[in-house]
Amino acid sequence: MNKDIETIVQLALAEDLGSGDVSASLLEDKIIQANIVCREDAVICGVEYAQAAFLSLNQDIQINWQIKDGDLVKLSQVLCTLSGSSRAIISGERVALNFLQTLSAVATQTRLLVDKISHTNAQLLDTRKTLPGLRLAQKYAVKCGGGVNHRLGLYDCIMLKENHIIASGSLTEAINNAKQKFANLPLIVEVETLDQLNEVLTLSGVARVLCDNFSIQMLAEAVSLAKGKLPLEASGNVDNTSIVAIAETGVDFISTGSITKNIQAVDLSLRFA
Repeated sequence: MNKDIETIVQLALAEDLGSGDVSASLLEDKIIQANIVCREDAVICGVEYAQAAFLSLNQDIQINWQIKDGDLVKLSQVLCTLSGSSRAIISGERVALNFLQTLSAVATQTRLLVDKISHTNAQLLDTRKTLPGLRLAQKYAVKCGGGVNHRLGLYDCIMLKENHIIASGSLTEAINNAKQKFANLPLIVEVETLDQLNEVLTLSGVARVLCDNFSIQMLAEAVSLAKGKLPLEASGNVDNTSIVAIAETGVDFISTGSITKNIQAVDLSLRFA
């Protein structure tokens, strides 16, 4: 089992079980069969997390998955069948479903937006706006939905935003300082105006420019200015209704926190057969 998955599942089980599942203790512990069913169309993600929740409580539980991460399932489709200890299955149910429902929600929302812009060359990026403790899981879910991961954290990429620029005194100074101190890391620079974009385009060492809250007209102009020089990322006010127009400006990337934080859990159910 992946160690990161094992760690986060163990934390979730400890949070839920505490000193023990008093309700499950009322049951006769016998071998039962159960199904997890999806109650809506969705892109599924979180199989390994759900599996770990059950097997951490009883290694003898048999789980027959009928789908894999990234699969599109339909209303009333059975995701898996389980056979094993009634107490262990009912104790692991909520943690298993919590992971499946949340990660499937991320994958489903990502796929929705990716499909909307599939006629363009724009790629959909996630952000650091993830649920605490679930960053790696949610970024994995984004990939299952067809999206692309942005930086994982504050350590693997330099990203200069408005406050970094203000604190440095100028955009050029912030960029030069970043290149000097972290020459081996990719450098992304956020701009809020076309003038700032033009300033960045005169400098070297920048990997990508993020156009923050640009209007559609400004994005189109930015694409014209940066064409053949630097890839552009659009961010801000990205949703189901705006993403197509943004993508059609010709930007290379579109980033949005909505696919990891503005999500609605996929409706799943576990029932004893």
